[in-house]
This record gives sequence, structure tokens and C-alpha cells, in this order.
Amino acid sequence: MRDDIDAVSQQLGQADHVVALTGAGVSTASGIPDFRSEGGIWDQYDPSEFHYSRFKADPAGFWEKRVELYDTVFADDIGPNAAHDALATLESKGLLDCLITQNIDGLHAEAGSESIIEIHGNGKRVVCESCGEKSPLEPVKERVEGGDLPPRCDCGGVYKPDVVLFGEQLPQIVLQQAQGHAHDADLFLAIGSSLSVRPASSLPRIATENGSTLVIVNLEQTGVSEAADFDFRADVTDVLPEIVQTVE
Repeated sequence: MRDDIDAVSQQLGQADHVVALTGAGVSTASGIPDFRSEGGIWDQYDPSEFHYSRFKADPAGFWEKRVELYDTVFADDIGPNAAHDALATLESKGLLDCLITQNIDGLHAEAGSESIIEIHGNGKRVVCESCGEKSPLEPVKERVEGGDLPPRCDCGGVYKPDVVLFGEQLPQIVLQQAQGHAHDADLFLAIGSSLSVRPASSLPRIATENGSTLVIVNLEQTGVSEAADFDFRADVTDVLPEIVQTVE
């Protein structure tokens, strides 16, 4: 693995456009439970409770369950881990041009990353269904816990978590931005993702079809492993800091 880490570090230093895609494996290293794996969040909760149709039909009931889910997922002591820090360091050194994440926890921003595309949104924000205003979640969560159901914007519209719910389409502009970066990448890092859920799984394929070097870091084989130039079956918090240390 040492030789591969050295090779990736060398290519990072030479690449013109580097893109990273992160998935649940980066968040679980911080203590956030996985959603889809056996024993994950969707084994504890009924996903239909968080469907967009449920939100539209019963926003008050939706928000009661949403706050319960939030408290289950986000413990008070959860923060960025070594993988988040490594990606932020790569960006600060001018070696990472875009970070695309499937995660909604906001930990990349907490670690210092700035060029982030959150393709599934951010669970620490809310958005008004009527006027589109975005606000921090915490004050709205406190209102819900105090019985203000459903929580409303000053315009009268109902607040919705600023995430892509079941039954919603990804915003086209966000998807197009991610696809554009994948197309332009000459080195694409896929980190902590099974690469089994579209459209995120299509991004590394877009990159490789346009000549990019594909680097995968994940504990298990992914849906795109056969196309990878480097496939690290290892903990993201071990591999990424090593790559950063070597590229320095």
C-alpha cells in the first residue's frame, strides 16, 4: 500500500483539477450511524416517515419524527475526523478543487473545507417551502421541541429540512455542477462511498470516461472498483492523512 500512497500523492501534486466525492464512510468515522447498512438508521426508523409526500400531507407529524431522528443521528460530541481534516488540508494547499459530498452532516465545512457541493443538502439547515429562505436548523428545532408545529417562516411558509427527502429530485443545478467537475477532473477521489446509489455513483464513471485517474478509498469493494486505478480497501482516517503527509 505504501507504493500506491506514494503514487497517488505524486499524481495529486501534478494534477490540474482534483475532485473528491465523499460518502457515509467518512461520517461513520466520526460516530454518525450509517443509514443503509444492516443495523443502520433505516432499520430503526421507517423511511416512509421521512418521505416528501409525508412532509406535504402532515408537516407537523413529519417534524416531530424528524427531530427524533436528528437526536438519534447527531450526538453532542460529534465533530470532524482525520479524513475531514485531510481533505480540508488538501484544499488549503491548492491540491483539491472541489469536494462533492453525499453526507448531510456539515462536517466538511466544520473542518475548514470551502469548495463543497452538498448534493443531498445539509441537515443543519432548513429552507422555507414558499420563499426559499434558508436558516440554521437549531432555532427551528427548538421551536418544534416547544410545540411550534409545523415551524413556519416569517412569510408564512412551512420550513423543510434543507435536504433531499425521499421522493424528491436532486436540484438540477447542483447535479450539473457536480457532473461538470467530474468531467473536468484529471484525478478523482471516491472516499467512503459504496458508489451504489445514483446519481453519485455516476460521477466517478464520468471522470474515468474523460481520462481521469480514479482513486477509491473504502473498506469494502464498491460498484466502481473495477474501473479504479488505485483501490484502497482501508479506513479513510488512515489512508487520507498518509496521502496528505506524503504529498507535503
